[in-house]
Amino acid sequence: MAVTFLGDEVFQIDTQQSGYAGITAGYLIRSSKPCLVETGTASSAETVIAALREIGIEKNDLATIVVTHVHLDHAGGAGHLTSHFPKAQLIAHERGARHLVDPSRLMNSARRVFGKLLDDVMGELLPTSGDRVTSLGDVGKIDLGNGRSLATYYAPGHASHHIGLVDSTSGDLYVGDAAGVYIQETKTQRPATPPPDFDLEITIKSIELFRTLAPKRLLFSHYGPVTNIGETLDVSIEELKLWVELVRDARSEQLDLDHAVAMIKEKTHERYARLLNDPALSHRFEELNSTGANIVGINRWLDGIENSEYSFGDAAH
Repeated sequence: MAVTFLGDEVFQIDTQQSGYAGITAGYLIRSSKPCLVETGTASSAETVIAALREIGIEKNDLATIVVTHVHLDHAGGAGHLTSHFPKAQLIAHERGARHLVDPSRLMNSARRVFGKLLDDVMGELLPTSGDRVTSLGDVGKIDLGNGRSLATYYAPGHASHHIGLVDSTSGDLYVGDAAGVYIQETKTQRPATPPPDFDLEITIKSIELFRTLAPKRLLFSHYGPVTNIGETLDVSIEELKLWVELVRDARSEQLDLDHAVAMIKEKTHERYARLLNDPALSHRFEELNSTGANIVGINRWLDGIENSEYSFGDAAH
């Protein structure tokens, strides 16, 4: 099922990214001013539109589309959806909003990183007219009608344009990728530390901010609801610190990227045993949250704080 009712007029939408179930979610808040949180990729747009129709949201009904950040698995479908839903206002943090109006720089950067995979997996982020894009500052509020709202909080570290969102009625906190990836099937967490913006200290501050907001539930974009708030956020921080230390080890041992990936997989094998025992599930989430990308993002941050550039591509084992 693409649509799961979560209570309080909140619906989880499986965007079925790359044909996989259960890796990327959007969420529809069916209020008097219906709001979609996260679009999924451009390639998933038709799936999301069909799911919204199943919920009862027609072309002129959707009032707001808000993205936690403008990475293409969260905002890639924005242009397709604003075209289909002519009354919807698109909302993002001010550091990312400009890319929704003119995606050319973002797409060129993504194409350099992903190559042909970008077209196969993500698709093309289409532009949205500037008069339909609202930029948020570090705190804000999105009106959902009848006294219901989403409070927005700047939560960088994973991305410089990342926000968290708290629903005033349900108490849900939409965490995007700021607290990493949560795998429902195995209750496993992994960090999300891709280049170029990852910063350990800033990410931890964002997670601690989430804790102070005292949400009733965390809604992960990857993937789904979590009610064990404190433990989940604790593990998010623990995972980040562990991976940073593992990448430090790889740098000190002068490993190339392939050997760094192998080393980290070996050292975390027991930690992720429940995930690895299901090869199909493990493959699915490695596609979404690759070990290599996480290493490269952490390495870039370490270059900055240690004032020493290290290239996994050039290093020899």
